[in-house]
Amino acid sequence: MSERPIVYSCSGCSSAAQLANHVALRLDREGLADMSCIAGVGGHVAPLVHLARSGRPLIALDGCVLACVRETLAQHGLAPAVQIRLDEFGVRKLKKTDFDPAQAADLYPRLLGRLAAVLRPDEAKTG
Repeated sequence: MSERPIVYSCSGCSSAAQLANHVALRLDREGLADMSCIAGVGGHVAPLVHLARSGRPLIALDGCVLACVRETLAQHGLAPAVQIRLDEFGVRKLKKTDFDPAQAADLYPRLLGRLAAVLRPDEAKTG
């Protein structure tokens, strides 16, 4: 059985960033992925960079077109197995505003669909 993927999320101050962080935390709490710290990867913190380079599939959850998670991984020559930008799912980036919990609840199953092959690779091969 393969190890769970590592999920990294944007966690900036906008509503989109906080929604990305919320989704990553939920994946972690539900045991579907292991969340790690993208700030540590960007800060070149050795144990966190080592984890990112461990060969496990990486998931990048970005809130907007800036794709900070993807770009941070690229600093270390890493590319995510799956990269999701929430703006491509209709999430608007609003400053000084919390994310909409109803939008988060609606979006989560759609994101699980995009992540299915990484979260359950054995099932994806047979389907």
